[in-house]
Amino acid sequence: MRIALAQVLSTADPQRNLVTVRDYARQAKEVGASLVVFPEAMQVSFAHDISKYAQPLDGPWATLLRQQAREIGITIAAGMFTPGVDQRVRNTLLVAGSQVDTHYDKIHLYDAFGYLESDSVTPGDAPVQFEHEGASIGLATCYDLRFPQLFVHHAKAGASVCIVSASWGQGDGKVQQWTTLAQARALDSTTFVLAVDQADPESVGRKISGAAPLGVGHSIAVDPLGRVIAQAGTQPELLLVDLDLDLIDTARKQLPVLANAVQF
Repeated sequence: MRIALAQVLSTADPQRNLVTVRDYARQAKEVGASLVVFPEAMQVSFAHDISKYAQPLDGPWATLLRQQAREIGITIAAGMFTPGVDQRVRNTLLVAGSQVDTHYDKIHLYDAFGYLESDSVTPGDAPVQFEHEGASIGLATCYDLRFPQLFVHHAKAGASVCIVSASWGQGDGKVQQWTTLAQARALDSTTFVLAVDQADPESVGRKISGAAPLGVGHSIAVDPLGRVIAQAGTQPELLLVDLDLDLIDTARKQLPVLANAVQF
């Protein structure tokens, strides 16, 4: 299975961001990927008033993304914002392709490091998986990466791959945490973990201010034994990974953490 991680930077313009999705999805298709994963907040970045941009799943932004997936012939996963409750939004990961149309609402909200995502976002309440080329893929968004129980749930429900769409907050040690957590979640669940982040805004000359999480780059692919398959730098790029799903059975025989876990 060939999957592309599109480490890009979203802007305040949803239409411009759709152009970025189209261009990178085309590149991914040209190099043989069947699934391309984009960051969280791909519709509009966290640096802006996300409540102004929230649209339902049958609204124009999601509809155009689905159209792009059909026309290009690839499955696309990308972060957007949908209406929530009490004038808040939901942080939604949309997955669209010829064989799939599903979405996941982020469960764990980023109330940390001086930022309160819960002020503007309604949390989701259910894990989501989808089928792709005969494999089950679990969905996660950004701060979810810090919570092993979600990834273990996906694995126990049959997932062999977990994808993480993120706009990781900047700060001292945050890149190291991002990399370490991705490896840890792969080991916790003995799944492939593919985590795609927004590129670092400073890598293209954008200044960062405030506490909004805007990305650090370093998108990463980790195998079920915690080994890094590929990792990006800080700038926008398309990271291509080939997954040998037979490694799942090998890893779970060598490291049967799912079978050995004791429930308290």
